[in-house]
Amino acid sequence: MATKVQLAQRPEADELLGRSPLAALVGMLLDQQIPMEWAFSGPYTIAQRLGADDLDAHEIAACDPERFAALLSEKPAVHRYPGSMAKRVQQLCQYLVEHYDGDAEKVWKDAGSGKELFKRLNGLPGFGKQKAQIFLALLGKQYGVRPEGWREAAGAYGEEGSHRSVADITGPESLAKVRAFKQEMKAAAKAGK
Repeated sequence: MATKVQLAQRPEADELLGRSPLAALVGMLLDQQIPMEWAFSGPYTIAQRLGADDLDAHEIAACDPERFAALLSEKPAVHRYPGSMAKRVQQLCQYLVEHYDGDAEKVWKDAGSGKELFKRLNGLPGFGKQKAQIFLALLGKQYGVRPEGWREAAGAYGEEGSHRSVADITGPESLAKVRAFKQEMKAAAKAGK
């Protein structure tokens, strides 16, 4: 899968995200209520704390929940809510072990259409419609995973040239554009209330 991405804006974390399907999925899972770069640096931090150069769904799924929560809580914490996110990461890994032999790439590898891929992503623990669409757009735009109809299935996140989400981040400049877009959306939502 080895792809060059700049989601975490940290070379070592981005290198892991570029070669590890599970790291990319976990980064997306962590991407809520914290800055995107922090979320996508999380998989690298977790792998380091596990003493590994990649994440292993079988190992994480089997890990003692208290030990795993403590691992994510160490300073600096992997997430603002390390305990609940540790539980979510383990649920995701348990699901991947049960349904995909622990191989995250199998979620998208043989998806026959964008619609099918969206359905698979939307079925993952911790992934709702929006997160599934953003990850689908990320796969299509940056990882070359483009089953027929992927842009449509990703909704507005699949639009070419947009700066709506992590799917559009290719460096510091695009990160700033995505941030600006998110701030505009928040302001518009606030004004609409």
